[in-house]
Amino acid sequence: MEGNEAVIRVRDEGIGIPDDDLPRIFDCFERVSTWSGEDGMGLGLWITRQIVEAHGGGVMAESKFGKGSTFTIRLPL
Repeated sequence: MEGNEAVIRVRDEGIGIPDDDLPRIFDCFERVSTWSGEDGMGLGLWITRQIVEAHGGGVMAESKFGKGSTFTIRLPL
């Protein structure tokens, strides 16, 4: 918890997300081209954002290409 919010952070040590792609990764049907060979429709992060925002919260991603990513969900208590 931070203040009046519940905060969930998920970190990975994958290939990361290029800076140019970060603004659009939560859009419907978006997939980052560097994820070659990965299956998916590009809906997971979009669905996550829809659910979190429906509960009055927010979701964001930070990433260093080649180092991994951190996804943060904030929900009001």
